[in-house]
Amino acid sequence: MMKKILIVFFLACLSCVVKAQDNVIDEIVWVVGDDAILRSDIEDQRLMLQNEGIRLDGDPYCVIPEQMAIQKLYLNQAKIDSVEVNENQVIQAADQWINMAINQIGSKEKLEEYFNKKISQLKEERKETIREEQIVQQMKRELIGEIKLTPSEVRKFYNQLPKDSLPMIPTTVEVQIITMEPKIPFEETDAIKARLRQFTEDINNGKYEFASLARLYSEDPASSMKGGELGFTGKGFLAPEFANVAFNLNDPKKISQIVQTEYGYHIIQLIEKRGDRINCRHILLKPKASDKELENSMARMDSLCNLLKDNEFTFEEAALLASYDKDTRNNKGLMVNKKEESEHYGTPKFEMAELPQEVGKIVYTMKVGEISKPFRMINDKQKEVVAIVKLKTRVEQHKANLSDDFQALKSIVENRKREQLLNDWVAKKQKSTYVRISEGWRNCDFKYPGWVKE
Repeated sequence: MMKKILIVFFLACLSCVVKAQDNVIDEIVWVVGDDAILRSDIEDQRLMLQNEGIRLDGDPYCVIPEQMAIQKLYLNQAKIDSVEVNENQVIQAADQWINMAINQIGSKEKLEEYFNKKISQLKEERKETIREEQIVQQMKRELIGEIKLTPSEVRKFYNQLPKDSLPMIPTTVEVQIITMEPKIPFEETDAIKARLRQFTEDINNGKYEFASLARLYSEDPASSMKGGELGFTGKGFLAPEFANVAFNLNDPKKISQIVQTEYGYHIIQLIEKRGDRINCRHILLKPKASDKELENSMARMDSLCNLLKDNEFTFEEAALLASYDKDTRNNKGLMVNKKEESEHYGTPKFEMAELPQEVGKIVYTMKVGEISKPFRMINDKQKEVVAIVKLKTRVEQHKANLSDDFQALKSIVENRKREQLLNDWVAKKQKSTYVRISEGWRNCDFKYPGWVKE
């Protein structure tokens, strides 16, 4: 009790503090256990969400501090249970966030102006935020444990739902694909290598800075505006050929030899190494297929289509023998959903919006079993290729039913069970945790009503 009184007294003494750098009065608006939530913390989070285009359902000055308070409950429990996370993953995620934010806003200078903070300060704050988010997620997993449902529980959930409350299952499709890359003439490849050798010579002679040439000429849009800088990353996040060369660089003044990857041709400059992570710059140039070669590829793919329609061989056989797409070639041409946020991640099922744009446009009007005409598309390596697709299955949007959607219903029940377990835990934790909310911050429709104790 004495400790709690001292904490409250100390926090009250600090309830109004002045930020020396900009003379903005800050204040403590929430206290959760031993932790304070500052007005500036809430404002920083609001700006962060705004920059990422995330909209909140409700007043941000109610939603954000409650989210922070809930997080502090989990963090407090994580300290008790000694929950830890991988620090390398934290650093990597923070670097990726900074790079993404710079890319969205236009430059480091604009990002610093937007948040009124130096990049180094933003990185440290982001690392702390990510570290806490990962600890909270780990804590949630430990609190929930493994959820096991019996088929009878899923049936019970389904049978208890009013028919007009049954969830809608969006249209899903399974798509097979064959791609063909147009031939790149040797002259085009030689010209690209000659340009990169000239870049290297100009950099070594002091005529140009590597970063300046990257901004002007690199065909990697994510890094070019940052002078080719990739940010700290591990080997596993880079193309193997690129990683092997980059991690063998030791002198930031030296430029690598030309490196070929599935994305094109690169030259690399080391910036800094930190253990098993590296930060480097690169310039990427991509060989371009001529219109003639693209037309030739369209003609070859059209011939393949005719053979398929004449049943000379199956689509699966053609994918194995002819497709350039290594991700689907050995999978009978079947595309796999790579969107991690999707319910269908790692499966061949796609909602229409999850398909690559060019594929989605073609599949939208197709019938099951139909093979498309050849079309051009940009693949995930940002190369222009010629493709044909076959619609393997389509399940139209419908209200969930047990026979077709057992797994989807099971997932809904599991998610509801997880949410209920966590809601019960938060409500219980509220009762045993000291909470103080300043006047002017209490008049909110909180998700958890137990914050304001009568």
